[in-house]
Amino acid sequence: MAAPVMDKQTAVPAAPTKLTMGKAINMGLRAAMERDPKVLVMGEDVGKMGGVYRITDGLQKDFGEHRVLDTPLAESGIVGTAVGLAVRGFRPVCEIQFEGFIFPAFDQISSQVAKLHYRTQGMLKLPLVIRVPFGGGVGAVEHHSESPESYFAHMPGIKVVSCANPVDAYWMIQQAIDSDDPVIFFEPKRRYHEKAEIDTEATPYPLFKSRVVRPGTTATLATYGPLVKTCLDAATAAAESGQDLEVIDLRTLSPLDLDPVFESVRRTGHLVVASEAPGEVSIASEIADRVQRECFYSLEAPVLKVTGFDTPYPPSKVEEEYLPDLDRVLDAVDRSLAW
Repeated sequence: MAAPVMDKQTAVPAAPTKLTMGKAINMGLRAAMERDPKVLVMGEDVGKMGGVYRITDGLQKDFGEHRVLDTPLAESGIVGTAVGLAVRGFRPVCEIQFEGFIFPAFDQISSQVAKLHYRTQGMLKLPLVIRVPFGGGVGAVEHHSESPESYFAHMPGIKVVSCANPVDAYWMIQQAIDSDDPVIFFEPKRRYHEKAEIDTEATPYPLFKSRVVRPGTTATLATYGPLVKTCLDAATAAAESGQDLEVIDLRTLSPLDLDPVFESVRRTGHLVVASEAPGEVSIASEIADRVQRECFYSLEAPVLKVTGFDTPYPPSKVEEEYLPDLDRVLDAVDRSLAW
């Protein structure tokens, strides 16, 4: 594919251009760094190597080693250093190589990142972004394929978002960097190579808002991250048998924006929540609870969940048996409609 036409001053595509999600995040980081010299990128191999998924490819060459920093293999040190930088007015963007490696930094995130603004009665802001490739479907094992987002959505003081397509990836990473609140930015790694046309002159959708990505009347599918495409494919398949499924991309996991879900369920009477994370004490469970309280008299069936199983992530040879897929989503829809 021919390289996109670039504007020399902004290094951003000058017209709508088809980009992969990985490249869209790269371009979003680049745009944020060009606007604000206080934006820094840091993490393991993010500089010369460009990150294990090449998301930061070329940034160190263009912005220098003082703004794109290769760090030691120490997630606690990465996040702890970023906290200090954010307190001093910088806007650090940390990359955690794989979601399973975030736990060495859990103490820093829960004890400092989530609490400094509250602890100082608002005197200190913490404009810090932690980028986390997450989810399965890439033929890897545990620590490389997990979905730990519920841990962080449960943590007051942190915003949690997840992009599902290249357009959202491009805009949401910039909006997260612009936020004065700490944001954990979950990126569905198995969607890194999927492409979409991006108009860099468009008005971005608000960061902490969910969105209806396919209208429908028969039942509602609420999901986020890697399963948005799965649910859209399920809706396309269901249409062949006369079912008209509405698909909602949650986008923001903390705070949850469930108004579009409530509105949809009041029309359809059926809700299936899909997530790769284990279902026990999860975001999917929280959504089911709140919808059943808010929309009790509109529901024609209990809210059903399609999630990962409550086991450690399996070997890659059997991960397809673990991950929610089109068939499991459609089976849940059929069970809901047959209630």
